[in-house]
Amino acid sequence: MLQNKLQIWFIIWSIMNDNIRISAIEKIYFVGIGGIGMSALARYFNHIGKEIYGYDKVNTVLTRKLEDEGMKIHYKDDPDQIPEGIGLVVYTPAIPTHNKELSWFVNNGFSVKKRSEVLGLLSKEKKTIAVAGTHGKTSTSCIISHILTYSGLHPTAFIGGILKNYDSNFLQGRGEWLVVEADEYDRSFHTLEPDIAVLISVDPDHLDIYGDHEVMLESFRIFLEKTKEGGTVIVHSSALELLGKEIIDKLARKDIDVMIYNLDKNVELSKRLVESSSDYFFKGKHNRENAIAAMMVGEKLELESDKLLEGLESFSGIKRRFEKVHEEDGRLYIDDYAHHPTELRAAIEATRESAGRRHILGIFQPHLFSRTKDFEAEFAAVLDDLDEIILLEIYPAREEAIPGVSSKNIFDRMKNKNKHLIEKSQLIDFLTDKKIEVIVSLGAGDIDTCVPEIKTLLENRK
Repeated sequence: MLQNKLQIWFIIWSIMNDNIRISAIEKIYFVGIGGIGMSALARYFNHIGKEIYGYDKVNTVLTRKLEDEGMKIHYKDDPDQIPEGIGLVVYTPAIPTHNKELSWFVNNGFSVKKRSEVLGLLSKEKKTIAVAGTHGKTSTSCIISHILTYSGLHPTAFIGGILKNYDSNFLQGRGEWLVVEADEYDRSFHTLEPDIAVLISVDPDHLDIYGDHEVMLESFRIFLEKTKEGGTVIVHSSALELLGKEIIDKLARKDIDVMIYNLDKNVELSKRLVESSSDYFFKGKHNRENAIAAMMVGEKLELESDKLLEGLESFSGIKRRFEKVHEEDGRLYIDDYAHHPTELRAAIEATRESAGRRHILGIFQPHLFSRTKDFEAEFAAVLDDLDEIILLEIYPAREEAIPGVSSKNIFDRMKNKNKHLIEKSQLIDFLTDKKIEVIVSLGAGDIDTCVPEIKTLLENRK
């Protein structure tokens, strides 16, 4: 325990005191390179000519793509596989402190930085649009990145999802703007000083870090106050209500323009998006609101409204963000990353809008023991809105198990009589003989590994 605490303090010290010159570095090492945010950063450095090395626990489609792009990755936590000459080590908080490679770097005096700190350094070199919120960050960042690219600004973008228009989570732009997700987990977004800050939502989350909602809200207020003098804050009305109107006065002292949005403020755009060629993505109310926030960014940058609208209508969506996986013979399959009760509600409402009167079967894999413990009642209430629900066991991610916390906590609270609690390994067999009209898979863990099998199962049905 003492060693872990010393390692944590060494990392914090190195972040605060290491004024690194990235331009002078030749080799960069990523601990947890396969993460969606880490891989985007690795792609950036690879693109500008750095030698990229890294470790990840799992060999995935994404890590194999990184290897195809020239990065050298291994999948065993083994310091002996670390090459010589590493000038910078980037790690993700999802990596436990007892990781052997991270410990080796720390104990041997390497420059070790969190991903968010490196993003903070990069954001000082470009004009920055930072998108924050407990949910909706990735969708909004993707929409902004695409419509700005379509309109000719060509931003550089680090995204927490795969943009289907580009089949990537990274855009190497040639313009002066940078688009980043501002991650509230462990207060990472405090490293950023954006020119434009977008705030979508501030629902309770990460209470294992913050303790209570008010402490989390204060962290979001600090993020907004880090907006550069003369900059812009674009904030959803519901988020502003929770933060309190006093934040507007604080921002005004820095001559920061505050723009407030919600769906009611742009009904015509909402209608147009429902009818657009973007398929299912804009069926959900939450994604239409995200599009409104993106449009406000474009308008603030004085881009042509018609061009922005064309960009929205050409948007192909994001993998695992209300993604249509299969549709044939009256059957529909949607996959979504939703892992918070608010996100689940939005995804289920959008599925209901798309399904009409058809029977909806949902599959949900809870993410994190702490989140399940904090929101088990809310999860149960939201999942009750499905016609039928398959509940999988918790995906632990970075966490150790919490005694007495399991998916059964949610299952026992549900009033839906059409509910099933099974292991992930049993899922495909369980679905084989089921009549399926509309199916939606939900969760931020490894439920995505089941998506190809579910799709194949549906394609093989007559």
